[in-house]
Amino acid sequence: MLGLSAPAWSQTTPPAAPTPPATVPATAPATAPAPAPAATPARTSPSTRPAPPSARRDAADNPAQLDRVEIQGTSRDDDQRRAATASKIVIGREEIERYGDATIGEVLKRLPGVTTGGRPGRGGEVRMRGMGGGYTQILVNGERMPPGFSLDELPPEQIERIEVMRAPTAEFGARAIAGTINVVLREALQRRLNELRLASTFERGHVTPHLSWTRNDKLDDQGTAYNVTLNAMQHKRLDDIASQSLTRRFDTGTGALQSQTLLQTRGESADERKSLNLTGRLQLRLDGGDTLALQPFVMVNRGRGASSARQTQSAVPDENAFERIKYDSYTSDSSNRATMARLNLQWNKRLDDRTRMETRLGAGRMTMDGDAHREEDLDATPGLFFRTQDDTTKSRDTQWSVNLKLTHQMDNEHNLVAGVEGEGTTRDQTRGCTEVYGRTMRRDNCAFLADFGENVSASTRRLAAYAQDEWSVGKQWGFYAGLRWEGIQTDSTNNQGPVKNTSSVLTPLLHGVYKIDEKSREQIRASLTRSYKAPNLNDVIGRLSINSQFTCQPPATLCGSNLINYPDRFGNPDLQPEMATGIEIGYEKYLSKGGLLSVNFFYRRITDLIRAQAQLETVPYATEPRWVIRPRNIGNATTHGVELEAKFRLDEYLADALPINLRSNLSLFDSSVDGIRGPDNKLDQQPRYTANLGADYRLRSLPLTLGASLNYTPTTLLQQSDQVLNEIDKKRVIDVSALWTFSPAVALRVAASNLVPLSYGNGSIAVTPGRLVTSESTGRSFTVWTVRLELKV
Repeated sequence: MLGLSAPAWSQTTPPAAPTPPATVPATAPATAPAPAPAATPARTSPSTRPAPPSARRDAADNPAQLDRVEIQGTSRDDDQRRAATASKIVIGREEIERYGDATIGEVLKRLPGVTTGGRPGRGGEVRMRGMGGGYTQILVNGERMPPGFSLDELPPEQIERIEVMRAPTAEFGARAIAGTINVVLREALQRRLNELRLASTFERGHVTPHLSWTRNDKLDDQGTAYNVTLNAMQHKRLDDIASQSLTRRFDTGTGALQSQTLLQTRGESADERKSLNLTGRLQLRLDGGDTLALQPFVMVNRGRGASSARQTQSAVPDENAFERIKYDSYTSDSSNRATMARLNLQWNKRLDDRTRMETRLGAGRMTMDGDAHREEDLDATPGLFFRTQDDTTKSRDTQWSVNLKLTHQMDNEHNLVAGVEGEGTTRDQTRGCTEVYGRTMRRDNCAFLADFGENVSASTRRLAAYAQDEWSVGKQWGFYAGLRWEGIQTDSTNNQGPVKNTSSVLTPLLHGVYKIDEKSREQIRASLTRSYKAPNLNDVIGRLSINSQFTCQPPATLCGSNLINYPDRFGNPDLQPEMATGIEIGYEKYLSKGGLLSVNFFYRRITDLIRAQAQLETVPYATEPRWVIRPRNIGNATTHGVELEAKFRLDEYLADALPINLRSNLSLFDSSVDGIRGPDNKLDQQPRYTANLGADYRLRSLPLTLGASLNYTPTTLLQQSDQVLNEIDKKRVIDVSALWTFSPAVALRVAASNLVPLSYGNGSIAVTPGRLVTSESTGRSFTVWTVRLELKV
């Protein structure tokens, strides 16, 4: 951690602070996934090479050949990866279940170049190339999820495979500067299947149960089938609250230290959440080989939390009296409820033996309600200060989507795809906030709501059109060319008046693959693309959030000043999308027993970079300028890196070795943001490297499979702005698992995540005229044990 000692550059007289920005996070709904692709080829992007025209014509002459055949076995993920024109990694069911992970984030963290946020062992935001802040496009069944959606909302039991695409394609969308992760849900298959999984997770003395049930069956012999998956789970977590900040004040003329104040906070927080997820798929086989699929999705969440803490502060000079804490203890409790229902429809129409049309429609509604109560007290001087605040938030989101796609196969090996997309989201959010100061019963509205209002209405509309062509030249060359246009408009209204943000982007995309030998054992890939990152709804319309350490106080309705490390937060309706030019060059060698060696180089040049920075602003709710964080376009940036991967069986190279499967990868990153001084002027949250090492072995004498993995990300320093240097602590996660297979229908899995836990924290150093503030927050991480019984009936 940065600790409380400042770096060498901060020991000089603090430089004058430029003018800064601010973000306001707002709750964003999770949305239901779209229908999974149909059983027949659903997406003909650079995923799978199409069959030659002659083969398809033969199939057309003999319709019986079109019937789906279920192969009882595991498809090799590397075969799909090798057949793709654009660089892609495929993770199937076997890999998803290998370590008994409770979240998708824990599965993805072992892939080359993928990192996760949050504390070790708990999943978190998934990032490719180490790039946080929305650079990674998250799709479910090919549909983009809005900001606020977490992959951890989908239990691994509901997932068939995960596709990781390093470069954008026209069909899957170009909002993927770092890359795309597409989660494909389990399909309805032509066989009977009953899976029941009973699990318990143990963390810090808390036991959390988890139940998963999957039912699959056919309704007739013509291809009609259904799949239903039900997940019920409960989470209980207890965390430490430990933070401190040291404020040093200097003479702006001589640079001499005048005074310093230490503020420490200690406490704990508890969180409990119960959730129920139900997803299903009904697939109907129609005349002429057409298919119709219906996919409902229902999610119900209930949660509550509580926290309490005490803070102590050393002496503050009278001339800086506004920095004195208003309270030295607080307690808070909250509850929240979320319910979502969505229905998706997918119709695949065969127009002739070379042309298919796919239509997808979706509609859904999500409601979120939350209540929070907070009490602050100055115990050192009873009766001097006492404040309670009650917040009530209600949010209603209505969503719709339409997707049309036409696929045509030509005689000369060209596979043409064109489509249009449209989607919209409407949000109505109401907030009620009341405060009580002192021991009286008088209750007033929170001061800042007088100007900014309690209600926010917002809508986002997106339209897109694309065309792409994928073709082969001989047996060794494969090419892909695509073009995509996309436009987004965001509108909102509140007491400050209407807000409107529009963007329109045209992105050309080129991919190529050269197979060094005709059997595709070795191949070279290259891509030249344009991609972008659109401002999300929260960044554009984020409502005002006043820092609790420097709130507005009666009898005045306006706030006073605050400090850079306790900023307010707000949105920015003037944001423009980030644009990126990208290059990918890769080499792959597929080994004879299923192994792989690969190296991939990437480069991105980003313009109009969006970054949230704290700046001093004159605001209508305060008598003095306040530090406010809001996202702004700050300039340009570049990032590049190398991703190395090796996976193979040990006995492939050592004749007498055990058949242990080894997997390893190392990803090196570097980036530079123009206009911010180095050497740590990197993209947000990007580490210098990330490394993974894993192994699994199935014993020959026992029905036992053992596995272990190590994931490591080093400490990261980030120059957020000329005033603020941030530090993100290192993460080292060791996972182990054991699977005992009693019979093909019964298995018991025991897994431990974060086996040797480390403390985890963040720190920062902020420099403003006459003041230097060093802050840090730390917490313990814990081993998470899971015991799961898997039954197939």
